[in-house]
Amino acid sequence: MKCDIVLAGVGGQGILSIARIIGEAALSAGLYLKQAEVHGMSQRGGDVQSHFRISDKPIYSDLIPFGGADMILSVEPMEALRYLPYLGPEGVVVTNSQPFVNIGNYPEIGAVLKQLEALPRRVVLDAEQMARDLGNARGMNMVMAGAASQFMELPFQRMLDGVAAIFASKGEEVVRLNQACLEAGRKAAAEK
Repeated sequence: MKCDIVLAGVGGQGILSIARIIGEAALSAGLYLKQAEVHGMSQRGGDVQSHFRISDKPIYSDLIPFGGADMILSVEPMEALRYLPYLGPEGVVVTNSQPFVNIGNYPEIGAVLKQLEALPRRVVLDAEQMARDLGNARGMNMVMAGAASQFMELPFQRMLDGVAAIFASKGEEVVRLNQACLEAGRKAAAEK
């Protein structure tokens, strides 16, 4: 089992929470993992990316080569396109459809989505709306983690348990809302 993921987005969108939940699930399943340092201007709304590698065998590098990623998991559509050179031939792009317009020359969103829809293996979700519909306006990243889980060989219950562990200090309702977002994302990806 091997899953190399490029996590991409904009600072403040919850990339670190996604990584923690996937990491908790992988470790509790007895797998190896390595995560490259998060790069970007996370404090200023700048682009953020990290390499995340999971395997049932030891991993010797935390960096994913160009053309080697099994998945690009992005919480921002333009950021998904930015990291396409990392995607392997059988890889999948899992991304939020809603832009985080943080630059003056952000491309027209219709053009960005058209490029994403042209990819052979992709899941493009309005994760922000899905999270709002579930009563968790800040749960977009959990929707995206759930969608990505459809393409990882991790027991889904371990991801749900990871959400419980990470958000336990915020109370049962926050855990429940985030788990609901995770489940909704997984279900939406399965239907695509």
